[in-house]
Amino acid sequence: MVSNLFSQQKRDERITAYGFLLPNMIGLAVFVFLPILYSFYVSLHDWNLLSSKVFVGFDNYIKLAQDKQWWQSLLKTLQFSLLYVPSLFICSLFLAVILHSITGRIKNVIQTLYLLPFAISSIIAAVIWMFFYDPRNGFLNQMLSAIGMEQQQFLGSTSQAMLCVVVVMLWMNVGYNMIIFLGAIKDIPADYYEASRIEGANRWQTFIHITFPLLRETSTFIFIVNIIGSFQVFDIIQVMTKGGPSSATEVSVLYIFEEAFKQLNMGYASALAFVLFLIIFIFSTIFLRKFSSN
Repeated sequence: MVSNLFSQQKRDERITAYGFLLPNMIGLAVFVFLPILYSFYVSLHDWNLLSSKVFVGFDNYIKLAQDKQWWQSLLKTLQFSLLYVPSLFICSLFLAVILHSITGRIKNVIQTLYLLPFAISSIIAAVIWMFFYDPRNGFLNQMLSAIGMEQQQFLGSTSQAMLCVVVVMLWMNVGYNMIIFLGAIKDIPADYYEASRIEGANRWQTFIHITFPLLRETSTFIFIVNIIGSFQVFDIIQVMTKGGPSSATEVSVLYIFEEAFKQLNMGYASALAFVLFLIIFIFSTIFLRKFSSN
């Protein structure tokens, strides 16, 4: 009788749990999994949005493998990711550690100031920074002139444009990631820090042997989320550079957008998008296993 009561209770708990999960699962199926499957279906066709689809098999994938511009856009995406993700991780972690040591109302003011750019639309942020980067009357070049330095082209330079975009992305997102790190640091028991002070450890030793190891799960989350975000960057580059100058900032998503909505090669663009999804999935899986196994 008791065992039947417990089994019934477990069934009720499972039904309740699945009931809560069902809306999210439906959302994932409708807005994530079905579009991915449909993208693969479209990638097997030649389609310009105006006429009916023509099945071509894996011809789009063969074309993709021979498309030098696509591989160059992937390299630009990788370059952006290598510049952006480690910089964001280091800056946000450093600021979180510094902010954790600050007490009083000034701490809340600093948190708010760093978090404000995250609340700004990426399009608005791009437009604001375009005024800063303006080669003629931009604020940054005026500052350089005031201290006797040579003015820069910034977004007009093939060597500087990508770095300029990275700076804008850092400005927007470092505060949000800092808050995530700060929340994780607050969860570390204070006894650990007291023990380290008793043992005579300095701040650097405390960070290396206590703070950073206990932030592994948070670090994994931030790394994976921002790697995915860096491979999907589009709107800021579209507004600030449109892939220029001389394709210096033409990342993969921008190339897919041009193939889909400018050239109307929806089948080929879907093949590109599906391959990009596979690349992001593989990268995320590798990082997740690497961090989880340590």
